[in-house]
Amino acid sequence: MILTFDKEILEQACKEIIETILVCLPNAFKGTVYRIGLPPQMIAQRVSSGIIENDRKTISWGLPQRSDYNPPGKSWNEYMDKPGRPLEAMAWCVEKQRSWTAEDSRIDARSVRLQVEGISEDVYHMEPVLIRKEDLFFGNGSNIEYAKNIQKETLWKDSDYVVVAIIKIHFLHNTIKIADSQTRTIKKLSRALGTELMSYQLKKQSYEDKKQLAEDKLNSCNILADSLRNTISKTGLIFSLIKLELGVLRRQWETLLLELSDKKDMKCEAVETLNHILDQMDGKCGKLGKNLINLQNKFINLSLPPEGGLNWIRMQIENKWNQLFNEIPFDDEQTGEIRNSLNHLKSSLFVGRDPDLLARYSRIPESLKMEWIDLIYKDIQSLDFQYLDRLTCILENPSLNLPYQEKSRKSLLYLKTLAEIMGQLENSTNIVLREVLNGDYVDPFPNVLNKIAV
Repeated sequence: MILTFDKEILEQACKEIIETILVCLPNAFKGTVYRIGLPPQMIAQRVSSGIIENDRKTISWGLPQRSDYNPPGKSWNEYMDKPGRPLEAMAWCVEKQRSWTAEDSRIDARSVRLQVEGISEDVYHMEPVLIRKEDLFFGNGSNIEYAKNIQKETLWKDSDYVVVAIIKIHFLHNTIKIADSQTRTIKKLSRALGTELMSYQLKKQSYEDKKQLAEDKLNSCNILADSLRNTISKTGLIFSLIKLELGVLRRQWETLLLELSDKKDMKCEAVETLNHILDQMDGKCGKLGKNLINLQNKFINLSLPPEGGLNWIRMQIENKWNQLFNEIPFDDEQTGEIRNSLNHLKSSLFVGRDPDLLARYSRIPESLKMEWIDLIYKDIQSLDFQYLDRLTCILENPSLNLPYQEKSRKSLLYLKTLAEIMGQLENSTNIVLREVLNGDYVDPFPNVLNKIAV
């Protein structure tokens, strides 16, 4: 933990303790609180200073115009006891974790002005504000690098406490003694300041923990959402693989059905005719012609459902031929051959359910034949587990006699199982996302914690 506060919060806490002391102790007229930073630098810096007026009701606040302890303050190396420079009460309080009382300003051994200029200062009492290491560092105090004194001894080595602030109270002359009731009161109130600072720190830590929890929630949601996106993309891949397997089944079926038919080579012959016409154009068709040849050759190896296949031919092949008709003059014979070949491509999509061909094929029962045709030529647009169940059930029938029937059946079963797992994962991820995102969070410190530095 790091003891950090918003400037306004820290200043307000210091003003309150100064005001309490000045009002309670009639001989006190000025108070200052110094913040002591974390070791090893332990920067001492004035936070707030106030002087009570003669009416004992009004306090004037402000820092001296010139002071070594005004922001940014002095580090431990600058105010610690060293040979050849004046001793400071600040060093004593920080190193020893004990108070310093200057009851007689004429003989104050730690009055810098008296040592340097020979001029006595006010009578004062300085009290360290202590917080337990265990409370401040949550048990990690042993891992902190503490400062050392001039003898290279580690400060606070045998102490359970850390100095976080120093309270300095100025008194009227001849009104204070070491360990009198007034200094004991300051000591008790220093503990109150330590408790208040610790309370603010714990509230700040609680706020940061809640903030971290909210960030962790958001990070978790992002991870889960990323997993969900991956799941959805894999589900789409599975669907594509199922459609490819359906294409393999259509190709196997059409091969059986067209064994003795004159339509067996209709698709290849149509593509060869179209490609031959393009080759005869001597490069006049340019990139569009080359693109068409590639797409037409690709179509030979596709086995699409009729509706989807018609759309593919129109978009990928026929529209490009229409564009060529507008750009290049074809004679009537070529145009007729092209149109006829395009029609043959479209017709090739329907050979697997051609009524004449089906009537001649008598190797399987009529009812099985009709259901089989209905399934493999159905243009599915999404995963349908009932559809896959019907299809794999039919593939168990040996009378179909497809070359790779069992392989296709197993592939579809594996893909269906994988799709179900992915679907469950997607649902589970959505549930977790909703539970995490719908968690209610109420800021318990809306007016105070927003000022604490984070």
